[in-house]
Amino acid sequence: MYLPSAFNAPDAVAARDLIGAHPFASLISNDACGEPFVTHLPLLLDTSRGDAAWMLLGHCALGNPHWRYVQAHPGALVTFQGPHAYLSPAVYPDRARVPSWNYLAVHCRVEVKLIEASEAKAALLERQIAAYEPAYAAQWRSLDEHFRGEMLAHIVGLEMAVTELQCKLKLNQHRPESHAALYAAYSAGNDDERALAAWMQRLGMKIAPD
Repeated sequence: MYLPSAFNAPDAVAARDLIGAHPFASLISNDACGEPFVTHLPLLLDTSRGDAAWMLLGHCALGNPHWRYVQAHPGALVTFQGPHAYLSPAVYPDRARVPSWNYLAVHCRVEVKLIEASEAKAALLERQIAAYEPAYAAQWRSLDEHFRGEMLAHIVGLEMAVTELQCKLKLNQHRPESHAALYAAYSAGNDDERALAAWMQRLGMKIAPD
């Protein structure tokens, strides 16, 4: 993605936190005709092997042809979208300004490996349940074994090794004269705007008025 230096977050901690808070991703690669194909799906981030060996874990429906595309060509792109909001020119002290949009995003280049064995898919689902709804684990385990087997047969697990990482934090960092007014506006706004205000604090931007 286009990544000006002012918005580049080389610290992997920011990317990790964004993926954890916004796990619903877009898996992007090419179909059999070479056209872009996108699947939207939640992904778990596994950092247990260190920052140099991140893994993204998830699954798609067996009927979704995307798993066949990544089986043939394992290289793909995964994107995560964090909070985003309009940036009004009213935050600037002068009028020669235009509107823009602030947003946080993570892009991961990945190599995809399929998880097809039933036991491995069951283990993957257990990890997803533990992350998204731990209380459901007991209900899942109590279901009829045949039913669980049928459910597992209709998904394909995806294990994605992250080979390249980009994290973009676009919060008008290069315009310090706007920071205090922008922070005040976002702090009084909707959920996304308040989340961006919190990130402005986290980045140590000059958010207090002179």
